[in-house]
Amino acid sequence: MNRGIARGLAAALALAALFGLAQAQTPASRPAEVVLACDAVYLPARTNWVREVRFTLDERRIRGVSIDGVPVYTFTVYETVLLTSLDNERIQLDTATLTWRSDFRGQSTSEGHCERR
Repeated sequence: MNRGIARGLAAALALAALFGLAQAQTPASRPAEVVLACDAVYLPARTNWVREVRFTLDERRIRGVSIDGVPVYTFTVYETVLLTSLDNERIQLDTATLTWRSDFRGQSTSEGHCERR
């Protein structure tokens, strides 16, 4: 198995363990879902926006990610950090510390804390 695949598998297993999915799934069940509510503060306007992040996972990896009900086109997992983008917003979600960070191409930034629903 090459290093990239092994690292991706290890990251997915770490996410599954973090969210307690090992007990949530049965062998014949459909993929599990984990939902996070992330309270992000956007600067410079200083506005709060609660973002809903939904992970679809199976026993081996993350199958899909949606933010505020919109599926993201692509995402990358590096250890416990998920990197993706939606429209012009680049998003970092750290599942170990449950933190959200994003950037609108240098025009606006956000940071916030997430909670599991």
